[in-house]
Amino acid sequence: MDAILLVLRTGMQWQALLATGICHPSSAYRRFREWAKAGVFEEFWRQGLLAYEALSGIEWGWLALDGAMGKAPLGGEKTGPNPTDRAKKGTKKSLLTDGRGAPVGLVVSGANTPDFKLARSTVQSIPVPRPPPTPQHPQHLCADKGYDYEPVRQMGQEFGFTLHVPRRGEEPKPLKPKSRKKARRWVVERTHSWINRFRRLLVRWEKREDTYLAMLHFALGIITWFHSLLPK
Repeated sequence: MDAILLVLRTGMQWQALLATGICHPSSAYRRFREWAKAGVFEEFWRQGLLAYEALSGIEWGWLALDGAMGKAPLGGEKTGPNPTDRAKKGTKKSLLTDGRGAPVGLVVSGANTPDFKLARSTVQSIPVPRPPPTPQHPQHLCADKGYDYEPVRQMGQEFGFTLHVPRRGEEPKPLKPKSRKKARRWVVERTHSWINRFRRLLVRWEKREDTYLAMLHFALGIITWFHSLLPK
């Protein structure tokens, strides 16, 4: 596990583990594949969310949704031409966070997949029970203009979300100096930045979807366990 964490954090090649003395690269990669197949890293993330819910409480009241594209030079499963990188191979991470930025949902796809097409699957990827919204405790979902489409509105109505999605073509209204409203969407952008601190995820070198997701789940688990230790 130390070797896998080192690869995730630094982005080093598996063969570079020979110089560390932790273990042999083939042993680390074989165990990584076994654990990925068994769902160990996703379970690590799920247990972190359960601990976070018990200790601090997941902030279901304000959820934020956003996608981020990254390079995938080797291609592979769930990659596609990146429209912002001269159609080079790329991947997209669609991320859902709670009001504090803890990751609660994730799916991956090709970089050419529009964000709104991943909204439903991202919400459905939540690995822990989501409490039903009530009039006393509504659940707001914040997203950018890329989600201003009818399928997203239908999804929001189906899942009971109060959507906050600006209309395409409309300029955002400036906040008044004394307005008590605060920005809500920035937390998901910050979490995307935290994910990129794990250098193995900044540029995708995994050709297989399952190993890439395992690395992502490992990183999300670390971020979530960190949130569980923060004060309310």
